[in-house]
Amino acid sequence: MSYYMHQTMRWFGPGDVVSLSDIRQAGCQGVVTALHQIPVGDIWTKEAILERKAMIEAAGMTWTVVESLPVSDDIKRQTGDWKKHIANYKESLANAAACGLKVITYNFMPVLDWIRTDVDHILPDGCSALYFSRSAFVAFDLFLLRRPGARSDYSAEEILAAEAAFAQMDEPARESLFRNCLLGLPGSTEAFTAPQVLSELERYQGVDAARLREHLCDFLREVVPVAEAQGLVMAIHPDDPPYPVLGLPRVVSTEADIEALFRAVPSVANGLCFCTGSLGSRSDNDLTGMLSRFGDRIHFLHLRNTKRDASGDFHEAAHLEGDTDMFSVVRGIVRLQQRRGLSIPMRPDHGHKMLDDLSKTTYPGYSAIGRLKGLAELRGLETGIVKSIDGNGR
Repeated sequence: MSYYMHQTMRWFGPGDVVSLSDIRQAGCQGVVTALHQIPVGDIWTKEAILERKAMIEAAGMTWTVVESLPVSDDIKRQTGDWKKHIANYKESLANAAACGLKVITYNFMPVLDWIRTDVDHILPDGCSALYFSRSAFVAFDLFLLRRPGARSDYSAEEILAAEAAFAQMDEPARESLFRNCLLGLPGSTEAFTAPQVLSELERYQGVDAARLREHLCDFLREVVPVAEAQGLVMAIHPDDPPYPVLGLPRVVSTEADIEALFRAVPSVANGLCFCTGSLGSRSDNDLTGMLSRFGDRIHFLHLRNTKRDASGDFHEAAHLEGDTDMFSVVRGIVRLQQRRGLSIPMRPDHGHKMLDDLSKTTYPGYSAIGRLKGLAELRGLETGIVKSIDGNGR
């Protein structure tokens, strides 16, 4: 029997410009979503979960993957209401399981989620892509956010490059950079403010990489047994970008980081959202090797591609282009699914803004047509690989 990836798209709820009908027409079997209206740290009730699930099923699709059940900064710092938030998280897990959900995606990035310096970078073909410029981000940190002590986190060369980049920006470009770097959490239309971010950064004083990793392992030791008992699996999303930002540690950026988490909490329910874009933004991450070595812990797939350069800049490339060998990755996924005897949920992560979507306001990276194009390419690639593999899996 051949197993194909369970094809989904992310949906941000009833307010999303991309409708459930759009997603179904793209060929998706399911939707990946979350209850973004519930404040971080509060309980997801069965009633709220079932209401969202009913919407999706009425559109002819399924919802089994949560993205994301967010972890509060109190938990990450182990301050304030962190113990209450962990208790609430456990109750949310139980409620999710009771409603038929199976995979819980989350991340452990402090303060900010994923970061881009340009959410409307025009490519040569006229499409728009997400872009991260290292020098622009350093310029944001030093000259717009004005984070205390920021200069000590950068080399003299990086500071010079940031000064040069900032000098070339006019006022609208500086305002755009400021807005882009302070985008709110996915699913939210509210951006962070500079005072909010600086206040949160201050509260992370004394939390280095070792302590943040320890707090993550403490969190997992609390919630993974609950998830496992309820028939759920946890899938942590890697850091994006996969290195420290704003002086904050990031501890899910490399294979060694992920291996340390799995050693600390050996349960298979402690698993990974395998994001080829986040992990692929570092040249030292061996994606096909990680697929092989972490195969039993991969519970969810984000397939996207990036094109990076030596200075640390990268942009979202087309799904079958960029620095990640997507053929080798999908071939590894096909073999993994055949070995495990199951279909792994997948979504085409991030897409170019193109065609009719160029005139629409969508959440950055989540326009309909660019993701449809990526899904079609990935579906075709997987179908060709499955049909070409003989009974011995060669």
